[in-house]
Amino acid sequence: MVKKIADNIYSPLGFTTAENYAQVRLGHSRLRKFAAEEMRSAATCVRLDLPEPYVASLFDWDKVELMDGYTPFECIAIQSVKRAVEQADIDLHSDKLLLVVSTTKGNVNLLDSPSSPFSENRLHLGAAAQQIADYFGIVTQPLVVSNACISGLSAQITAMRMLQTTSYDTAIVVGADVQSRFIISGFQSFKALSPMECRPFDLERVGLNLGEAAATIIYQKTDHVTDDCWLAMKGAVRNDAHHISNPSKTAEGCYRALRAVTADVPKGEIALINVHGTSTLYNDEMEAVAVNRAGLQDVPLNSLKGYYGHTMGAAGVLETILSMQALDDHTVLATRGFEELGVSRFVRLSAQNEVAAGRFFVKLLSGFGGCNAAMLFRKGGEL
Repeated sequence: MVKKIADNIYSPLGFTTAENYAQVRLGHSRLRKFAAEEMRSAATCVRLDLPEPYVASLFDWDKVELMDGYTPFECIAIQSVKRAVEQADIDLHSDKLLLVVSTTKGNVNLLDSPSSPFSENRLHLGAAAQQIADYFGIVTQPLVVSNACISGLSAQITAMRMLQTTSYDTAIVVGADVQSRFIISGFQSFKALSPMECRPFDLERVGLNLGEAAATIIYQKTDHVTDDCWLAMKGAVRNDAHHISNPSKTAEGCYRALRAVTADVPKGEIALINVHGTSTLYNDEMEAVAVNRAGLQDVPLNSLKGYYGHTMGAAGVLETILSMQALDDHTVLATRGFEELGVSRFVRLSAQNEVAAGRFFVKLLSGFGGCNAAMLFRKGGEL
């Protein structure tokens, strides 16, 4: 079995998991509107000069511990891993420890600054991951998972399978991304961004917000589980190859991934499905179709994008950790921004925190190119 032994969320809402959960439970967010020409950050000192304003959740870089020789992306990943490692009794120098890095863009923000002190090599995701591994003295070669929006969940599935099928006994999974002109202008060109705070699954939703964060979860192979531990049970990645950016109208890949991990689980035991919930017209509709096709429309469902925006490579890790924290607190967190259901199929969302019941939850993500991922988690030992 594979269990979680430590975690951390490093975001504009706080630098620990406890701080983040407390803020989210209270309904707080750092989403705000930025002017098109607004200075990006003290970390890059670059004016974005974007085509139009944007709403995002971004770090106050004056409060982030930046280190000489490391990029902002590498710094937030390192800070998150460091805080998670402090909770775990593990040997970072063991040849049985694996580092898995989830990111969609890595150091692409270096392209915004022609006077960057970093070499072009740092644009390569493998080189950035190696910087993180070297900081901690990790002796095994890190793995990079970069698969659009499902990266953070794909990374966890990869780590789980590596622990189950190889000699590795511990896996550190860190997901991270920082925003840049390249990313924001790209989403603007798609007309995918909302000019206001996003509203997942709501009738008035018009698009997504972007965010930045790093999140770390540490898994360990074990034969001993207790009633209070979280187990990674199974994961599935399904690609329906419907379109480069539009999700399948029949939700084929999302449905198949969801069914692959829930087919043998009693519906009454599923406390939550934490969906991607980006607030775009097509994504939320597609996920509602998938949940209905799987017969899970009466299971509590939520999206956390209204608190953080879309944190890209961090999303799958961050949202898994928050879901675990919430269910430890017997709570299904509210979908911030949601008021009236705006999808064609019924799904059970709430604008308020609710009492949770059940030992399982599902994390669901979808992304460009028709990629979809689902992962099943369980609290405690055998049923």
